[in-house]
Amino acid sequence: MTTVSPRRRREIIDALRRGTVPQRGLDVMAVGLDRFHDALREELDGVAEGGAVFKAVRGEYGAGKTFFARWLIESAKQRGFATAEVQISETETPLHRLETIYRRITENLATEATAPSAFREVIDEWLRVLEEDAVEAGVDPSDREELAERTQMLLEQRLAVVSRTAPAFGAALRAYHSATTRGDVETADGLIAWLGGQPHVAASIRRGAGIRGDLDHFGAFGFMQGLLAVLRDADYRGLVLVLDEVETLQRVRSDVREKALNALRQLLDEVDAGRFPGLYILITGTPAFFDGTQGVQRLPPLAARVGVDFSGDPRWDNPRAPQVRLLGFKKESLQELGERVREIYAAGSAAADRIQSLVTDDYLAGLGDTIAGRLGGRVGVAPRLYLRKLVDTLDKVEQFADYVPAEASAVAVADGELNADERAAGGLDAIQIDV
Repeated sequence: MTTVSPRRRREIIDALRRGTVPQRGLDVMAVGLDRFHDALREELDGVAEGGAVFKAVRGEYGAGKTFFARWLIESAKQRGFATAEVQISETETPLHRLETIYRRITENLATEATAPSAFREVIDEWLRVLEEDAVEAGVDPSDREELAERTQMLLEQRLAVVSRTAPAFGAALRAYHSATTRGDVETADGLIAWLGGQPHVAASIRRGAGIRGDLDHFGAFGFMQGLLAVLRDADYRGLVLVLDEVETLQRVRSDVREKALNALRQLLDEVDAGRFPGLYILITGTPAFFDGTQGVQRLPPLAARVGVDFSGDPRWDNPRAPQVRLLGFKKESLQELGERVREIYAAGSAAADRIQSLVTDDYLAGLGDTIAGRLGGRVGVAPRLYLRKLVDTLDKVEQFADYVPAEASAVAVADGELNADERAAGGLDAIQIDV
């Protein structure tokens, strides 16, 4: 197993203790995802060379869609991409309002070196690159006025294509550069907020930059092009964007659903038309969303683009297809996951010997059977509770020298450990857990 740093170990264990998917360190927990590795690497390489990808991943609740998405995000960061994960929500992040999606992207933008939001850092890094290019072209770095002027010229050249469709993006960047050069913090703060799609920026700041109004649905497409151009010039390989929980569209009003599905189709059209070089979009959803009457099938052009026949043997699923499926955990994969988490925990524990002697492979197997049994025998929805109970046992073994775990069959699941969706599902036999 790959060596895990103390920080990553702590982040992994803390997340599992809370019953959530870790943000980092997922490569050491990626059980059953090897079959996707080569295809995703090829797709990311294509995006880095100026291509674009629109990909869908499907799976029942508990199949690991969120885990898959964050595994892709972490892999992409390690390969030099910027990333953003956006949770689709009817009230906070409606898919049919692309200006809101763009704002969430900038709020959640992250890189390997910078946690969200890395948007301002990326813009500043890009401007530093332009200044370095100006110096290499012969500008005296001590002549701040000439350096600023030549940097502005390079800015115009690099954003020439974007300015044809989103001239306000280039205008705001010019004004931001000028404000930072003269040390006008208030103006710079307002402009970076406007560039990030934030509403309610002071009218005086917008007037000073020659821009008007707030970002709208159609303007968001141009701003996305601008962001991708900035990332490319700042030496990032591209942007990986995850739109998670898209299946929530099935529960909104029909008119809102139609608009959201059409927005997805628009995004796919833009990707296919080559207007988003350097963009990898991944959407996640349940089989009902992709195949049911309240999801993708309501918009035939979209269904035809992302549809895949999954009636055959899962062993021959094509990982290069526009839509891939996750089959969920089996007993063997749950056991392997438990073993990996135990090793991660023990690697940083002073009680490693006690952990290995008390939390044995047989205990892990028994715990998996017990948790799955509490869930009506559905191993596929067991990982969240299984890992939470496992970490709880490991915590006790580490902290209490005289603690000996009871038989795995005695592990109980209290109602308070279930989230609202689980309790609303009508009992343990109907639980839907998304890991």
